[in-house]
Amino acid sequence: MTRIDFYVLTEADHESRARFCCQLADRVRQQGRTVYVHANDATEARQLDRLLWDYPRHAFVPHGIAGASAAVGAKVVIGHGVDPVDHDDVLINVSAAVPEFFSRFERIAEIVLQEPAARSAGRERFRFYRERGYPLHHHDMKDWSDE
Repeated sequence: MTRIDFYVLTEADHESRARFCCQLADRVRQQGRTVYVHANDATEARQLDRLLWDYPRHAFVPHGIAGASAAVGAKVVIGHGVDPVDHDDVLINVSAAVPEFFSRFERIAEIVLQEPAARSAGRERFRFYRERGYPLHHHDMKDWSDE
């Protein structure tokens, strides 16, 4: 059954969520796993793509945008809206909703900000998973370092 981890950030800005997402994607990639980052839309996917070129500062994270040639064989792929049929290992969800294709992934990372709308959407996703019996894990990221 899919394991779902909620990472609750103390920050309220979307830039912090994007940086945490990049760090998490890099850490998961270094473990030899593949990552699909699910964004809200094409604009957010492009922002994450740009950020992964420069962040985290200590390493380049090889990645691609779903549907582009750079995504073929990449350990980290960023997409939105469509089912990433070639991925089923780790899903990092930065979108406001639960993706329809979530259940085939081995693990899901949900990143929640301390912004009212994001917190509310995070609670809705938590309820959705809980009502369906998925194992949920909570991580308070108050000690998260943005380095």
